[in-house]
Amino acid sequence: MSIADRIFVNNVNDILESGFSDEKLNVRPHWEDGTPAHTIKKFCIVNRYDLSKEFPMMTIRRTFYKSAINELLWIWQKKSNKVSELKGHIWDSWAGEDGTIGKAYGYQLGLKHKYKEGEFDQVDRVLYDLKHNPQSRRILTSIYNFEDLHEMNLYPCAYSMTFNVSGDVLNGILNQRSQDMLTANNWNVVQYSILLIMMAQVSGLKAGELVHVIADAHIYDRHIPIVKKIIANEQFPAPKLFVNPDVKNFYDFKAEDFVFENYKYNDLTDKIEVAI
Repeated sequence: MSIADRIFVNNVNDILESGFSDEKLNVRPHWEDGTPAHTIKKFCIVNRYDLSKEFPMMTIRRTFYKSAINELLWIWQKKSNKVSELKGHIWDSWAGEDGTIGKAYGYQLGLKHKYKEGEFDQVDRVLYDLKHNPQSRRILTSIYNFEDLHEMNLYPCAYSMTFNVSGDVLNGILNQRSQDMLTANNWNVVQYSILLIMMAQVSGLKAGELVHVIADAHIYDRHIPIVKKIIANEQFPAPKLFVNPDVKNFYDFKAEDFVFENYKYNDLTDKIEVAI
């Protein structure tokens, strides 16, 4: 059993057994056929993943890690909001007439801000501080910009990353306002684990803990049978991650620089509807 499997199973069992159901309430999300998309949820789930011990990849269902990493690079390296610049089509539903997702995600990370040390965007400020001021308690990013929310085609779900250095170890906290546990849980965990590893390597640090804080962790009504099937699957050991050690610049990383060995998983044949 991988650590990610154990945590996911515990989380969804807790949600299913003692979560709050909004089936009698008016809700914003709906299915493609117009039916309201209700959920069972838990408030504030906090998970810890020690990357020095094991990479948190689920095996009870397949995680398409290459696509997850490509999306991460689209947001954090390209700082893009243009769907055409992303490998894959996961953002197509939120693309506007101009081909962007509005002033969201990568757009926010790429905005320049003035500091006494110079002008930086959010990513470059983190990279600067990790090298020049690693003991700072102010190394963080936030893309939940209230001024621009009305111009975002989707409000950011994973909206803040806080970095903290202890000795030669880099730890991080991912804050997420909302998470569809079936669709996105391990996807986001894989992405931000990779981000922490990237930041650590180019800063001469070791990757430590990723703490994942989810304010509203939910399972949609039409996802419940699929979730129950997944948590009953056979569990395998987590794969081993190898990262290209030659990459010293954050912007030189490519998806191919991350290789997972012995990734055994259960294929998921069920179609997963995404609530709109």
